[in-house]
Amino acid sequence: MSSFDYLGRNQASWTKAAPEYVDDGRRNWAGEPSWGIWSVPERGVGVLPDVDGLDTLELGCGTGYVSSWLLRRGARPVGLDPTRAQLSTTARAFQDEFDLRFPLVSAAAEMIPCADASFDLVISEYGASIWSDPYLWIPEAARVLRPGGDLIFLVNGTLLMLCAEDDEDVAAGATMLRDYFGLHRIEWPGDDAVEFHLGYGDWIRLLRSNGFEVEDLIEIRPPEDATSRYKFASLEWARRWPSEEVWKARKK
Repeated sequence: MSSFDYLGRNQASWTKAAPEYVDDGRRNWAGEPSWGIWSVPERGVGVLPDVDGLDTLELGCGTGYVSSWLLRRGARPVGLDPTRAQLSTTARAFQDEFDLRFPLVSAAAEMIPCADASFDLVISEYGASIWSDPYLWIPEAARVLRPGGDLIFLVNGTLLMLCAEDDEDVAAGATMLRDYFGLHRIEWPGDDAVEFHLGYGDWIRLLRSNGFEVEDLIEIRPPEDATSRYKFASLEWARRWPSEEVWKARKK
């Protein structure tokens, strides 16, 4: 992991932040699937395919709630995350609390310790999807997927990343503050963590070059009564422009 400069930084950041996500994790483990910062119900967006009987891998699983949803729907999930504090403390505690157990693997999405063609679905919601370099984790996702397998990942909306303020407590406005061309690695002032975001063309080319066909791009629009703990996007903004996107691709 030390060969990638951002991995240790992100791991340290999430080790520190892990206690802040216990309540959210418990709520998500206890509830029905809902997505993103606005907790939009699955029935409103249709993120998940039929996973009954499928081998699934969640990249950057954190507290493991997405894998818990998959397990309840008949999948055989594996949760992978590089932050031991998330896995050994929070995710394992929730497995005991809810009596739902599945393998938890401490590893980075850039170096998945699983055999080729091991899974039918690879999924990430604000895990590897934004905290790992896509030019490294997308090839790994392709490697471990079986032919015909699905890749699903949720990220911040590209427009939001162009308009987001440097201060996460200040809501994005209607002005673009950073370049679209060359969008890739983003480092925020006062935060040692590193995020990754791509433009639409770069995403499509990256997915196609790794043997994927893009099936859908779901631009999530929260309902009028949605709320979020995060301040970097207002509901008014997210009702006008997509603050979150779900990419769905299939391995040829």
